[in-house]
Amino acid sequence: MLSYTNSGGIMKLSTRFSDAIHILAYLKIYQNTKLSSEEIAASVVTSPVVIRRLMSKLKAAGLIKTISGTPAPILTKSTDQITLLDIYMAVEGDTELFSIDRQTNPDCIVGGNIQQVLTQYYDEVQAATQQKLESITLTQVIDNIRNEQALKESGELND
Repeated sequence: MLSYTNSGGIMKLSTRFSDAIHILAYLKIYQNTKLSSEEIAASVVTSPVVIRRLMSKLKAAGLIKTISGTPAPILTKSTDQITLLDIYMAVEGDTELFSIDRQTNPDCIVGGNIQQVLTQYYDEVQAATQQKLESITLTQVIDNIRNEQALKESGELND
């Protein structure tokens, strides 16, 4: 989980989405190696239990196929047919990116109107985000991972 400080304390942001992308990229890049949840967890730096839970969601969404007891999960589609929106929907569902505080003072000009105003902005942001996620494929992500690695290996990119 990522966290940041705001005026109310610490808010936790889920890393399920990025971890799921990580898993799928790992399955493709390392498709000819041992793909146990332990091996994948070592790359994500999390527990195998977290990996298995995410893989269960990816399987339920039809993005991967697993055989119980076998460390050989595979993608069910080519990487150019899997979008970031597919992955997001698999692990986060149709959750809203932002939530609105519903407990504001209706007798205040701000408290009485903020929910309606923010709802329209949030809906626009949600639609734009989903549209963008739908335009990015797992192939693009994997290509960029490989490009970053090539730059590191060539010394052109400093960590």
